[in-house]
Amino acid sequence: MSKLINGKEFADKLCKKIAEEVKKLKDKNITPGLAVIRVGEDPASTVYINMKAKKTEEVGMHSVTKILDEKTSQNDLLNIVEELNKDESINGILVQLPLPEQINEDSVINAINPDKDVDGLHPLNGGRLIGGTPRFLPATPAGVQQMLQRSGFSPDGKQVAICGRSNIVGKPLAVLLMQKGNAANATVTVCHTGTSNLAEITRRADIVIAAIGRPRMITADMLKDGAVVIDVGINRVEDPETKSGYRLVGDVDFGPASEKVAAITPVPGGVGPMTIACLLKNTIECFKRSQII
Repeated sequence: MSKLINGKEFADKLCKKIAEEVKKLKDKNITPGLAVIRVGEDPASTVYINMKAKKTEEVGMHSVTKILDEKTSQNDLLNIVEELNKDESINGILVQLPLPEQINEDSVINAINPDKDVDGLHPLNGGRLIGGTPRFLPATPAGVQQMLQRSGFSPDGKQVAICGRSNIVGKPLAVLLMQKGNAANATVTVCHTGTSNLAEITRRADIVIAAIGRPRMITADMLKDGAVVIDVGINRVEDPETKSGYRLVGDVDFGPASEKVAAITPVPGGVGPMTIACLLKNTIECFKRSQII
């Protein structure tokens, strides 16, 4: 059995530091705030949003969750984003993706004040990341990087295969890991569902990061012995043996893979908690920036 990279353990330590910082601010009658918007009832998004709201309150921050109907118009969503942009009690804004087809995701992301964009998706923040001068790091990529570093598997000098090319994970993570700097300096290959020789690439990689959005797509035979696997995926699949009738699984076939690789993250309990912790950290950074401007 491989080493389990416990994201929850790392996240709890980071959240403890965040809570201490929030307490100091609250002693000065200042409470940083994070607002999360969800449109529709995507199962994975629902689980994730609930986790975010709970952890935001646990560290003592002001938490706002707006749940909108699946048929919400783009204009209505943009109006809510603008209200939060102007709300001085809110330091961070996150719009949960994916959005329904009637809404243009780029328009919504572009509407978020870059100084409140805790997911780092605004073009201005993405550009700064590529240039090596980010205001703050995108939450999930930052969480992945910290998990590798904290568990003793630095990507420095390693061959890394990122399976997934999303603007949320794959693209910014590739940029982050190839930068000159601590816990970076990797040689990165970005793969996706259109990659014809995906297994050949992943078998060569020292570190495989799965963020492709398909349950158990990365199988044990696609990994080399001793590789390190970070599973970003969170998929809801039917399971009649559970009380709820479903369970959460990652993009990696965990059981067989865990018998072959050196280390692997679980789902749940892996990247998810670290993403949330990094979102809260970014909210603090957004607050600090608001005091400087």
